[in-house]
Amino acid sequence: MSGIEDRDVRGHSAETVFNSAGPIANVDAGGRQRTVGLFGQDTIQFRRGWLLTVGGRLDTWLNSRGFSNRTPLTGGAANTSIFSDRSETAFSPRVSLLHAVKNVAVSASFYRAFRAPTLNELYRNFRVGNIVTNANSSLRAERLAGGEAGVSLQTWSERLILRGVFFWSEISDPIANVTVSTTPTLITRQRQNLGRIRALGIEVSALVSLSKGLRLSAEYLLTDSTVVSFPADVALKGLKVPQVPKDQLNIQLSYTRHNWITGLQGRFVGRQFDDDQNVLPLAGFFNLDAEISRRVSRHLKVFAAAQNLTGVRYQTGRTPVLTVGPPLLARVGIRIDF
Repeated sequence: MSGIEDRDVRGHSAETVFNSAGPIANVDAGGRQRTVGLFGQDTIQFRRGWLLTVGGRLDTWLNSRGFSNRTPLTGGAANTSIFSDRSETAFSPRVSLLHAVKNVAVSASFYRAFRAPTLNELYRNFRVGNIVTNANSSLRAERLAGGEAGVSLQTWSERLILRGVFFWSEISDPIANVTVSTTPTLITRQRQNLGRIRALGIEVSALVSLSKGLRLSAEYLLTDSTVVSFPADVALKGLKVPQVPKDQLNIQLSYTRHNWITGLQGRFVGRQFDDDQNVLPLAGFFNLDAEISRRVSRHLKVFAAAQNLTGVRYQTGRTPVLTVGPPLLARVGIRIDF
């Protein structure tokens, strides 16, 4: 399998900045990002039960036409910035090996990947609460190297499936919101390439068919994501990566019969931080969601769903003002498939 991909993204935002007294400035920013990628992949069965997959992708992209304007509404001169065009290239190989015998499958893989900075990260400043986050037109692409190894087991008359995966990844130049200054009334951050971070973890899951149409599944994810290097601010070394909880657990119970589908899902998210300095924690929480649906015809389905049945006001951000998620949210609707 091989192919070519061409992507062209153009973005422009126009906003009005307010303070407690009212509007103070009009700001707009934008640019263009063109990406061209070549990719290929092949799978080889070199022995019975053994599959080797080798692939690679070559991408090149160009950031151009970047600009940022600010026009005060309360007096003063307008400020215009025109940013230089910049381009990068990345090669992303992947090698994976799978061995399957009877009800057991073992796999391992190694890969490299990248993520180019978005137009939003490159050119658009924004403010949420008492936090101002500035763009950075000099951002480089994030580059990841990682690997994983796992095992899958099907047992109990093929009614129980168990999976476990260990993963490791290291990201060079990850793009993060780095705190530049702090005052009692304002925190200023800038998007920067944050040296290097490392993530180690384990993901385990189980799926069991309790009876005809009734299934129970559970997934647990343990992630240790840490800053391992940042020469520009060594105080961040060893701190946790923001918005990456150490523990996550999902439990789902579903029942399917004829045209009816019902489901109940419980989700636990552990404690995490909302900032690079690990001084703004977000507490862990558990909530429940439920949905029931019925297929009326080949193309039409009706449903009713409820989110956060427990009504917990879980924490979603600190700016540094605490923001919380919605309470119980119910909805009904139809889905049309063409």
